[in-house]
Amino acid sequence: MLTGQVLVGIAVAIVAGVLVVGLYSLYRGGDFARSYSNKIMRLRIVAQFVAIVLIMAVLWFWGRGPGTP
Repeated sequence: MLTGQVLVGIAVAIVAGVLVVGLYSLYRGGDFARSYSNKIMRLRIVAQFVAIVLIMAVLWFWGRGPGTP
């Protein structure tokens, strides 16, 4: 189960990192924000989706421990 916890931690860290970069691009403004802020926020949505699917998979496998049908 440690592997699942590590994967979830990595997924959450990636989402947080993309969010921080996206917020920084909005704060910075200018050409960088016009070029990349929308792409970065789309990447955040994809990363969140992957993180949620991963979290649900870990919870599902964790619930299927010994003794469960």
